[in-house]
Amino acid sequence: MVPLVRVRQHPGGMPTVDDSPGASEEEAGRARLRAQASGQGRVYQSARDQTIHHHYPPAPDPGQIVEGDIPQRPPGFQPRELLLRQLADLLDDPAPGPGTRETDGGAPDHNARKAGGGAPDHDAREAGDGAPDHDAREAGDGAPDHDAREAGGGAPDHGERKAGGGAPDRGGWEAGGGAAVICAATGTPGVGKTMLAASYAWACQAARWPVVAWIAAETTDQILTGLAALAERLGERRSDEDAAAAARRARAWLAATDQPALLVFDNATDVAAVRRWCPATGAARVIVTTRNRAFARAYAPLEVEVFTAGQAESFLRRRTGLIDQEGAAELARELGHLPLALAQAAAVIVRLRLSYAGYLELLRGLPIGDHLTAQHGDAYPAGTAEAVMLSVAQAESALPFARELLSLLAVLSPTGVPLEVLSALNGAGSIEPVRLREMLADLADTSLVAFSEDGATVLTHRLVQRVLRDRAARHGDFEAVLSQAVALLHDYADTLPDGARTWAARAAVETLIDQSDALHRRAPSGELPEDLLTLRIWCGKSLHDLAELGRAVHLLEATLADCERVLGPDHRHTLACRTNLAFAYRDAGDLKRALPLYEATTADFERVLGADHPETLMSRNNLAGAYHAAGDWQRAIALLEATLADLDRVLGADHPDALASRHNLAIGYQEAGDLRQAVRLLKAAIAGREHVLGSDHPSTLSSRTSLAATHLAAGNPRRAIRLFETTARDYERVLGADHPDTLTCRTYLANAYQAAGRLDQAVPLFERTLAERERVIGPDHPHTLASRTYLASAYQAAGDADRAVSLLEAALSGHERVLGADHPDTLTCRTYLADAYRAAGNLGRAVALYTSALAACTRVLGNDHPTTRVTRGNLAVTASEAALRRTRGRR
Repeated sequence: MVPLVRVRQHPGGMPTVDDSPGASEEEAGRARLRAQASGQGRVYQSARDQTIHHHYPPAPDPGQIVEGDIPQRPPGFQPRELLLRQLADLLDDPAPGPGTRETDGGAPDHNARKAGGGAPDHDAREAGDGAPDHDAREAGDGAPDHDAREAGGGAPDHGERKAGGGAPDRGGWEAGGGAAVICAATGTPGVGKTMLAASYAWACQAARWPVVAWIAAETTDQILTGLAALAERLGERRSDEDAAAAARRARAWLAATDQPALLVFDNATDVAAVRRWCPATGAARVIVTTRNRAFARAYAPLEVEVFTAGQAESFLRRRTGLIDQEGAAELARELGHLPLALAQAAAVIVRLRLSYAGYLELLRGLPIGDHLTAQHGDAYPAGTAEAVMLSVAQAESALPFARELLSLLAVLSPTGVPLEVLSALNGAGSIEPVRLREMLADLADTSLVAFSEDGATVLTHRLVQRVLRDRAARHGDFEAVLSQAVALLHDYADTLPDGARTWAARAAVETLIDQSDALHRRAPSGELPEDLLTLRIWCGKSLHDLAELGRAVHLLEATLADCERVLGPDHRHTLACRTNLAFAYRDAGDLKRALPLYEATTADFERVLGADHPETLMSRNNLAGAYHAAGDWQRAIALLEATLADLDRVLGADHPDALASRHNLAIGYQEAGDLRQAVRLLKAAIAGREHVLGSDHPSTLSSRTSLAATHLAAGNPRRAIRLFETTARDYERVLGADHPDTLTCRTYLANAYQAAGRLDQAVPLFERTLAERERVIGPDHPHTLASRTYLASAYQAAGDADRAVSLLEAALSGHERVLGADHPDTLTCRTYLADAYRAAGNLGRAVALYTSALAACTRVLGNDHPTTRVTRGNLAVTASEAALRRTRGRR
């Protein structure tokens, strides 16, 4: 059989081009060339995948998983037992045993306790019912008393159900194989929805349920990242795969488990989003807390209302220690029996040692109109704003830095702010670390903030946030507060690893995205701060680097619209955002949108900044990378040659941007067949990068990988293998064994083994790398699709044509689905499959596929593109063989 010419495809899925200093090898393979924005704002150009940061309880039982920011149990807290019983009934738990019942007055009827009910006596109970929900989280939470959780906490022991139980014991658990049981706790802000769900969660923890998960659910991104964190705790997440894939694994686990499991979606807003991510079957119980009453039509509803008069009076008596029943009743009426407002009042009464009458005098004398004006057109619940403002005024008069901290917490994410974010204040020199923690503890004592169960996240009630924001707007301070919060997040971003190393910080990146999204929602659309826009660009770029391409494109498109509206189309940050969006389009395989955007952006850089400005030169470098990705190597080389000369002249030959351009030009020469020039430039790039960046810098490793690939292309596999093996070990040491760049280098090494005829080493390495890519970046990532193609090629070389055909058919289907039928990688995969058909003796299918591939290559890449020429030649050879076979058959 006449040998075919193989269309070359590089291990990253595209020819390797290094883009900029600090670019990773995956970026190198995709010609990732970033704009280097400068000026008043900041544009962060590299970082990789949130998620919202999740914290774990300090000492769960062995084998127990407690995931998410569950609120701490407040001091003096007693669950609302009647509501817990109703919740248990709606969740289809076993019927509660005898125990405490709520009387008309709302206080427990202690005389109703029966022997054998398992509930502790009154002395063992913590008073103080009705803490508000996460919509209305009650501040002043102390550390939970794990030993006391079973007391009235709603969860029984393994052996028996406790009085007041709201969660089933494990002994009475009926493993479910049918539909999952879901309950929606609805109600107005401040009535206690979240604390009801938290009570049930504490009870499940005390009952040693294997899984208790708390998911912030205000946005779809929060749901995804929360479930992804659960998947990781369950051991289901495949290393650092994207949040959506990990979330699907968590949902599947919950749908299949027969173990007791609780899933709480807190402060949900979108019925469709929650329905999509709820397990449809299984033994898990699901609670949704929400203000959206549409949930009550979708799921079994539980309406959470304000306290009854008796409950409110009992709450105040227990929280304050005052026995003035008439005074408690009067104050409760004044505050509309709302748990949140009552908690604020009780905290101030205790802190200032007031009577009920004294507090009412302060409350009624507060000129609320001087402090705030409601900004949303809806009135506050009765007395709530006044009660919150009294707490705020008292805290700010007594506690240094209280105003600054409360103002920041008011505009940051309502799902909570991790202490690691607030710790960035330390770096800014505002607050010493120990003092910051002391201040937060003091604020918790005022009931204005609370902590997650593990103490790692600060929680602020949404109504408290709203009062503080409205006060800032009333006094003209809101813009300054927003700017301070943006600066805090920039300081936090500065603590995150840069470049390729950011892959290990994906949870922190998700935290930053969640916090910046909150600021974006708070800011008036026409007055978005410039630094907030640059932060959003950074977040979009980070999602891109973490292979969250869909999320990256969505965020960058929205941010570009904001930049154009607020900053104008010619602003540097607008141009930088367009560059990053074009970059995301290109890596998603959407060259039809990427190329015009790159070309327009480069023209705008030249017009706005001038032809010799460094950002203009890097934009030209970006455009050359896009031409390269499209297979137009001649245009890419011409542009890179001119750009390198200008960079050397303007910045100097040792500038990192000049070194990156030198690397890129070498790759262009390699693809064009000028291997001598490629080796010369790559050696110069390696020497320069080792001198300027260091021998272990990812960009230096990238150039070494490309030099090894050039040796392989020059027909020197032994030399290539030695350099690939050394560089792969360095990647593992510097970036980790699972880093995408490490996997790319391993793929190159497997290619070199195959070229040297060492298939016994090539095939296992291809198989291992494909499995790791599926785990790390997902089965549909372009680089994973490319790995399937390489493995199939190795199978074919080893004589296993059937296996090669099967894998290539799956790979081509994935390429067409993910990248599109006309993407250059798809065209290459199509030619590989045609090669496999030919090797398997199916010449008819091979000719048909070569024919369709040639038509597509000619239309997309052009008549003279190397891939087009190779495909044309292979079609001619295969068609000739098919004709000869037909002739012989007629004989």
